[in-house]
Amino acid sequence: MPAQTRAADSSAQQPVQSPAESPAQLIAALAKASFPEAAKIVDQLGQTGDIRLVPVLEALGNGDLYSRKSDGAVFIVKSKGAKLTLLDPITGKPAGEEAKATMERIRINNSVRRAIRSAEGGLTLKSPNRDVRREAVAALLKSPSEDNLELIDKALATEKDGDIRHLLDEAQAVSILASNQGLESKRAAVKTIRAMGGQEALSILLTASYSADPALKGEIQSAIAAIQHELALWSMAQNIAYGLSLGSVLLLAAIGLAITFGVMGIINMAHGEMVMLGAYSTFVVQQVIRHHAPFLFEWSLAIALPVAFLVTAAVGLVIERGVIRHLYGRPLETLLATFGISLILQQAVRSLFGPTNQDVANPVWMSGAFQAGGLTITWNRLWILIFSLTVFFALLTLLKRSSFGLQMRAVTQNRRMAASMGIRTPFVDAFTFALGSGIAGMAGVALSQIDNVSPNLGQSYIIDSFMVVVFGGVGNLWGTLVGAFSLGIVNKLLEPYAGAVMGKILVLVLIVLFIQKRPRGLFALKGRAVDA
Repeated sequence: MPAQTRAADSSAQQPVQSPAESPAQLIAALAKASFPEAAKIVDQLGQTGDIRLVPVLEALGNGDLYSRKSDGAVFIVKSKGAKLTLLDPITGKPAGEEAKATMERIRINNSVRRAIRSAEGGLTLKSPNRDVRREAVAALLKSPSEDNLELIDKALATEKDGDIRHLLDEAQAVSILASNQGLESKRAAVKTIRAMGGQEALSILLTASYSADPALKGEIQSAIAAIQHELALWSMAQNIAYGLSLGSVLLLAAIGLAITFGVMGIINMAHGEMVMLGAYSTFVVQQVIRHHAPFLFEWSLAIALPVAFLVTAAVGLVIERGVIRHLYGRPLETLLATFGISLILQQAVRSLFGPTNQDVANPVWMSGAFQAGGLTITWNRLWILIFSLTVFFALLTLLKRSSFGLQMRAVTQNRRMAASMGIRTPFVDAFTFALGSGIAGMAGVALSQIDNVSPNLGQSYIIDSFMVVVFGGVGNLWGTLVGAFSLGIVNKLLEPYAGAVMGKILVLVLIVLFIQKRPRGLFALKGRAVDA
């Protein structure tokens, strides 16, 4: 056959469009194109670099691109009852309505779908919007294919953003590993994927290891082992982060108990209910703000903190003046009395607010999470950690730098001597109990962001609070800090191996064994209970 004839026949098999045609002409040609012609038209649309064509390609892939039978015009359609709403394929503007019978869907096959994916990737990789380009690269990273390599090469030639170029290098490596390229290229790809790290890189290498060249398998297995070791270290670090989070919660719940138990020697079983009252104070503050000043909602926790402190401090003062001051030196009666008070407070809250959980919302700045290397850290837990340390150091400053703190320490070390020096020990007792209750109320504000606000909220923390105080050393704030974080971290490190319930049991057993060796805890402090 003469060359001219072959060229003419070949030309006859090509779509009538040329690359010089406009996007509108190319889209119109899809109406009567065969599958091979449609794939070539899609390629040409991708080569235009016009980001406006992405919705057209998405509509074609989703089966939402139709041609009108009367004139062959092409539209993106949306169903609307018995009729179809027409949209201009380039501008997206409404173009009227048509009955379904007057429209015909533009059909595609797998080869056209591949062309659509390739064209969409090429267009989005050229987008002026950085976030769009980043999402496009992330999609290529999750769908490795040899078909992606040409797109990635073109994108690397023009991309100037360092972060996106790094992602493109990773996407290129992943696609090379899934391709039929040579051994050296794949070795370089394995090194790049190994440097990526993380669970996704591990999954890619595990998948590749099943069908890899025997000469490459050793390197893939070495990379897999290295990533698994890395992930194990990150997992341990994540558990330590969870332990710090749990420790901050325990510190908040126990710090008020530490000063009341240390100074007054009172086993206060109603301490958990102070935490619960603080959480309900947050609920009431948020309800008032919702109905009367919704613009203040982001400040609701800041408003709730002093409210909760004052409410619970007042309740604690009433309890101390009304009941506990008559029971000093009688620890069993104090325990029973405060246990009864805890039941009364729980029932009072059930009567006022009902037995069900109450809705306490998170402000925007306490919502969500962020990544720190291989760690996932939630904002609410991080803020609670910061808040608990702030409360701790503020209380420490109060005890060390104020006259009231000096009186508290004097009463702790030698009550009789303090009284003989003119310190009003009943006053110290009352306001120490109120202070401890107020701090428990602030703990309730923080816990309302991570736990259910219900009448039983305090019961979840009372036993753990006593464990922290006894383990750290009665009346010693530094002991409470070390005890809270130690128990939190140990608990979370044991959980993956022993389970949540068995982990708690093991922690309790360890504390019992420790107390047998050091009955006065980590940091012993001589106080009234020892002098008695």
